[in-house]
Amino acid sequence: MALPRHCLLCGLSCGRMPQGPICPACDAAYWNEPRLRCTVCALPLPRLRARHGGAARFCCAACSRTPPPFDATLALADYRPPLERLALGLKFRSRLAVAREFGARLARLADDHPACTPAPDVLAPMPLAHARLVARGFNQAWEIARPLAHALGVATDPTLLRRVAETAPQSRLDREARRRNVAQAFRVTQRVRGLHVGLVDDVMTSGATLEAAARALKAAGARRVTNFVALRTPRD
Repeated sequence: MALPRHCLLCGLSCGRMPQGPICPACDAAYWNEPRLRCTVCALPLPRLRARHGGAARFCCAACSRTPPPFDATLALADYRPPLERLALGLKFRSRLAVAREFGARLARLADDHPACTPAPDVLAPMPLAHARLVARGFNQAWEIARPLAHALGVATDPTLLRRVAETAPQSRLDREARRRNVAQAFRVTQRVRGLHVGLVDDVMTSGATLEAAARALKAAGARRVTNFVALRTPRD
């Protein structure tokens, strides 16, 4: 008989957890929140925007005014209590089961999603700085990308993007400083001309890092860039 597992959100043991490392009660309470999101950056939108016709109703004012280099973003939920415990547990406590959970849920979200029709040609995890990768021992974005790619039946390449500049942690910077910090941080190492590339990360905050990576991919000829992020910070 399998040993009981503990929910990573509430900490309670319920014997069987068919939803993975999260118990059914927490799954119902916190996941799959009915949020209307910008199709480009995945920021939550006011419900009033849904009353107007046309695809523009699902695009936030900032993305309508100044479109970012990526084309779409899929996000599972807001980065908020208690869901942020999952991302922090993955990143700082090596809870790799969380990465598999994120990957599986992103794959389900991608099913029949307009941004994934057709599916990306290749998925690329956001690369870590070398020193950070050595200290942590793994790249959480790669751990999410592997099960996601398997579920979608697409290729994934952990070396497609290379971080070529050591940058300060984004959490210490304001929005504009974040953009400057990572503006030239990435280099594309493989041929991507004409491809639809999916970028995978655990958390999207300002979007500056994903913007820099998407800009490098578009400069290398990528046809389309779609972000797959587990959690999205509602406001920067």
